[in-house]
Amino acid sequence: EFRKMDNQINNTPKISQVNNSNIPKRNRLEQARKLWYKFSLSKLSVVGLTIILLVVFCAIFAPFIAPYPEDAGAVVNYSQASQAPSLEHIFGTDTSGRDLFSRILFSFRGALIMGVGCLAVVVPVGGILGLIAGYYNGRFISNFIMRLADVFLALPALILVMCVSSIMTPSLMNAMLALCVSWWPWYTRLVNNIVVSTRNEVYIRSAEVLGASNTHILFKQILPNALGPILTKVTLDMGWAIMAGATLSFIGMGEQPPTPSLGSMVSAGVSYMPDQWWLSTFPALAIMLIVLGFNLAGDGIKDMLSSDE
Repeated sequence: EFRKMDNQINNTPKISQVNNSNIPKRNRLEQARKLWYKFSLSKLSVVGLTIILLVVFCAIFAPFIAPYPEDAGAVVNYSQASQAPSLEHIFGTDTSGRDLFSRILFSFRGALIMGVGCLAVVVPVGGILGLIAGYYNGRFISNFIMRLADVFLALPALILVMCVSSIMTPSLMNAMLALCVSWWPWYTRLVNNIVVSTRNEVYIRSAEVLGASNTHILFKQILPNALGPILTKVTLDMGWAIMAGATLSFIGMGEQPPTPSLGSMVSAGVSYMPDQWWLSTFPALAIMLIVLGFNLAGDGIKDMLSSDE
């Protein structure tokens, strides 16, 4: 009987082994729900996220949503030129007879590529330089990085972007490169300040005493503390990058015709104001809507990550 009892006890699964694999998943789901609840407390932030998702959806499915997808290219139809908004063309047509609503939908692609492309380069470069400068604070490498960043920060960002763009062939890619040149110091400064403030924390000193490598400390111990502020800044900067790209297109240094661009459409319609007001008004409203969406969502992310409740 004792042997039977021992076998039953040994074959009974231990409490610590029951559903242990599901605990991390549950913790992640609960944490995600809490974060979404904090984010959704601000109705304006939810509106901003909705705007972003709508713009992304329109950019991806523009060929299927646009009523006249062929008007996104160099098609010319002068018999339909400069028509006011109507049921057939809800945003009107431009001076070449192309449907303005269709061109705006396709222009969302270039706007999002501009923002995502710039941030994909700027955030890693600026973040890594900020980590190095903050961790080796006071040394030559830190002083060199931060003084170089100060030089770029001392110059007006838009003026610097225009100067860099002027020496290259106007295109979307070159506009992105010009924006990256002037933008990385902001992330370097942000991450450097975070690293300097956490450099002497107990858990950092403990990791150093235990023999952890500098790479492990930087990317496993310090970087997670900087992800919140970086994510907030990235969301807010998406709108700024899109607006900067539209500005370059407006002055002829960004995406070139016949590819639809919000900035170039605004520029082309300025000469016909106020008689053909729709040529500039609707592309300008589209720019404002995108920037507003990212700003509202960025404020919500900031509140969500900084909330202590």
